[in-house]
Amino acid sequence: MEELIYVDRRNSNCNKWDGQTAMFGEEGLHAMWVADMDFKIPQCVQKALHEYVDFGAIGYYRIPDGYYDAFINWEKKHFNFEVKREWLRFAPGVVAAFNWMIQMLTKKGDAVIVMTPVYYPFLQAVTNNERKLITSDLVNENGNYTIDFDDFEKKIVDNDVKAFILCSPHNPVGRVWRKEELKEMLEICHRHHVYVISDEIHQDFVFGDKKQTPSYLMTEHWDEILTITAPSKTFNLAGGQNSFVIIADENLRAKWDDFAKRIRLMTGNAFGFVAAEAAYKGGQEWLDKVKKQIVDNDQYLRELFKENLPKVVVTPLEATYLVWIDLRTYIKPEDTKEFIQKKCRLAVDFGDWFGGDRFNGFIRMNLATSRENVEIGVKRIIDGILGEK
Repeated sequence: MEELIYVDRRNSNCNKWDGQTAMFGEEGLHAMWVADMDFKIPQCVQKALHEYVDFGAIGYYRIPDGYYDAFINWEKKHFNFEVKREWLRFAPGVVAAFNWMIQMLTKKGDAVIVMTPVYYPFLQAVTNNERKLITSDLVNENGNYTIDFDDFEKKIVDNDVKAFILCSPHNPVGRVWRKEELKEMLEICHRHHVYVISDEIHQDFVFGDKKQTPSYLMTEHWDEILTITAPSKTFNLAGGQNSFVIIADENLRAKWDDFAKRIRLMTGNAFGFVAAEAAYKGGQEWLDKVKKQIVDNDQYLRELFKENLPKVVVTPLEATYLVWIDLRTYIKPEDTKEFIQKKCRLAVDFGDWFGGDRFNGFIRMNLATSRENVEIGVKRIIDGILGEK
């Protein structure tokens, strides 16, 4: 019987708990940032890693067929997506992959568009690679986010956009894009010859009656699309540095392979391959329990806010384990960081990180942790606000 075991990760060289200085300028904050989990990995993964270590020879690793088969079977079973072995390439992480794709598909000065608020490495990937960042804001109606397709297309046309980094499901607003939404985004990109880089790393965290649809299934123009996903979010394996790049088009694969040769991206961490294969083969029961924990934590958080701060807007959690919270009714947007960090002593992801000052007053909190940690985080916000009244 698989158990979900919470781990106190303090003093373990854990970035979430022990590496806060880089982002917050100090340590010792209650950690509800960084998208990884405070749970032990599945037993099947622990067993596979133990066996590999016990074997005792950690040399160059030949990636086994079982690694690819496990992922291909997972995609077929969960998303009815028939991935072919020859489509798959390796990257040490989705962030590295979409940075390389921007370099591979565009030139310096080219425009790249994203839908904001969005995972902030998207923004950094554009600016750090000396491309022109174009943003199309999602429409926020009391915490419910939709796409402004007119704005999206106009920004593409006006700026001669060359690539679009799609977040599906969307981080941080937790949207699962409907088939018609995906189809419209992809058709707009096709009309204007825009490459689509689809980050689908949160694909396995979809809740209720919502269904995740791979972007590939919503377009026939496979020469314009590349997808990235990974076991790192699904099974808490970020330290394994292992991601899948899916490229169905032969010419795009050739571009990727040429780029990979130039940077000597030939293979990765053996432990990551071992862990990923074991997780996709045997981690389902563990994942089911994690998802239940996240749903329970989400409901608990909403109940606490509703009871104590009813004007806090918590965006519906259709996907991911990251909840997007609007505190602007109670806190001046420009005071959010001072209040959350200095008064509440919390480490969260602040709204402006996801697209600029217009998102001040929002925070993103990680629910992939214990009920007690969620309670501490939410109650510190409640006590901090009510204490000021």
